[in-house]
Amino acid sequence: MNTAQQSAGRHLTGWSVAGLLLLLPTVAVAWLLVLASERGSRCLMYGEQCSQIPGAALYGCFWAALALGVLVLAWPRGRWTPARGGAVLLQWAAQLTLGALILTGA
Repeated sequence: MNTAQQSAGRHLTGWSVAGLLLLLPTVAVAWLLVLASERGSRCLMYGEQCSQIPGAALYGCFWAALALGVLVLAWPRGRWTPARGGAVLLQWAAQLTLGALILTGA
């Protein structure tokens, strides 16, 4: 394995770790923003005007982001670097989609 592959492997690992570390704060901040809105507080207090986004979509995005992040960390750095890069992109896509789904449910 040459130095370019090692560098790419380190960058992919760094992006994956960053995604995993930011997963829970992303969810928490998105829910806080939703609950701070009038619609979110009405849903919490009275069960009115709640989001129509199915919970399975939220759970699916969360678990997909988590599983892809762990997969990238467990994957050997020197093997199939483009596939690891794709997994990191999917991890971030799932995480950002999760945040967007939570926010649009407000």
